[in-house]
Amino acid sequence: MKLYYKAGACSLSPHIALREAGIEFEMEAVDLQTKHTESGANFMQVNGKGYIPALQLDNGKVLTEGAAIVQYIADLKPESGLAPTNGSEARYELQSWLSFISSELHKPLASMFNPAQSQDWKAAAQALLNKRLDWLVGELGESEFLLGDRFTVADGYLFTVLGWAGPVGFSLAPWPSLQAYRSRIGTRPKVIEALKAEGLI
Repeated sequence: MKLYYKAGACSLSPHIALREAGIEFEMEAVDLQTKHTESGANFMQVNGKGYIPALQLDNGKVLTEGAAIVQYIADLKPESGLAPTNGSEARYELQSWLSFISSELHKPLASMFNPAQSQDWKAAAQALLNKRLDWLVGELGESEFLLGDRFTVADGYLFTVLGWAGPVGFSLAPWPSLQAYRSRIGTRPKVIEALKAEGLI
């Protein structure tokens, strides 16, 4: 199994999931500007969409889209508890969180990395994020993790996306509970392993 990634990008989420699940895998960095991998391969032949993450399975099949990849990883090792059982109410709650993070947090925060983004566009993205993070804080409450008392792949994804706030100049200071949440996730041994492997710490 091979994970195609870019350090600190959304591929960090499945990277964390793979380590939390205890699955053996290879990593290959992708230059998203040239669309070539560190081995010189044409990444467009791996994922025609041209973006990461992409997970190449042992049978050669390539999975794309982070929310799908992390659920696949969790289902490979159900004993890891990274996702509730398929068909359960809790599983749909997990899918709801993954969808929310993807559409309501990932997209606006990632857009701020674009140097061509206008001030009006940036202000609109920040206004949306303010509303979504206010709601998120209320939903999280005093819980340690998004689904209560256990870490799931949704936490790995939220940790990844919140990590972009600093680099794009979006302060999380108004939400101290989210800062504490991200610090808490960041102390997990497998999360630290992933961060070190990507050269982020």
